[in-house]
Amino acid sequence: MADQPKHRPPHGMEPYDLGGSNNLGALSQEQQEKLNKFKIKTRTENEKYLRDHPEVECLIAGFLGDVLSQRPDNIKDFAADYFTNPELPEQLQMQLQLRQTKIKQNRVLQRI
Repeated sequence: MADQPKHRPPHGMEPYDLGGSNNLGALSQEQQEKLNKFKIKTRTENEKYLRDHPEVECLIAGFLGDVLSQRPDNIKDFAADYFTNPELPEQLQMQLQLRQTKIKQNRVLQRI
């Protein structure tokens, strides 16, 4: 059986600080608690930022969609071309409008 951490890491986060049977691990209990609180705070702030900035979701979804459909040989060049495309702001605006339309349609359907 694999070693288990000496603490309960936040949900969805990796338990990196594994100690042996007589070893507390690299961090003290207090340090580990502070680290866990920091991880939770960071995750919460990241989620809030992403909710406040739907354009990030549209950028990532558009980029990943194009990567998976086109399967470029040189991903670095593809990414550079994708994010420096002069038409990207217009494409992003269209994606955001489509997203808003879908959200409104879903709200209407939920009321039915």
